[in-house]
Amino acid sequence: MKPIDQVEQGLDVRVEALGFEVVEVGWGGTKRRPIMRLCIDLPDSGPGKGVTVGDCARVSRALEPWLDEHPAVPEKYVLEVSSPGVERPLVRERDFRRFVGNVVRLKTSGVGLPGRVQGTLTAVEAMEGDPAYRIVVRLPDGSEIGVPRDRVVRAQLVFQWGEEER
Repeated sequence: MKPIDQVEQGLDVRVEALGFEVVEVGWGGTKRRPIMRLCIDLPDSGPGKGVTVGDCARVSRALEPWLDEHPAVPEKYVLEVSSPGVERPLVRERDFRRFVGNVVRLKTSGVGLPGRVQGTLTAVEAMEGDPAYRIVVRLPDGSEIGVPRDRVVRAQLVFQWGEEER
């Protein structure tokens, strides 16, 4: 199912007014019964400071009346609100900037890029003459790789077992 841009734009404002941030929005299901999957987080989340089930329920209840009345949303739909979990997706530039210093996993596409990259996120850099940005990751061998954001198919934090809270 194709994302509904008008809904996604309105979600950011409404979710932020509730004290959370939208991590990602996904659409699935069928044409007859679409599913909107909304992943939320706290703006300053970290280990042990994430979204609770109660938070998800509160956001769901607050959004449902608006979604029910929204002309772009089908009459029958399912709203699923969840936490990003410990291997949080990194979607927006603010996500990458916030988690500099953490271990990340990237799935990339493009000529000359490895299909998968895992290492420590060291920087988010502007690309000269381009409004886009590059994600810089230090690999386990100590070398660094810069991947243009538009070449990242999927990015997420990597949970480190046994590490103490940062």
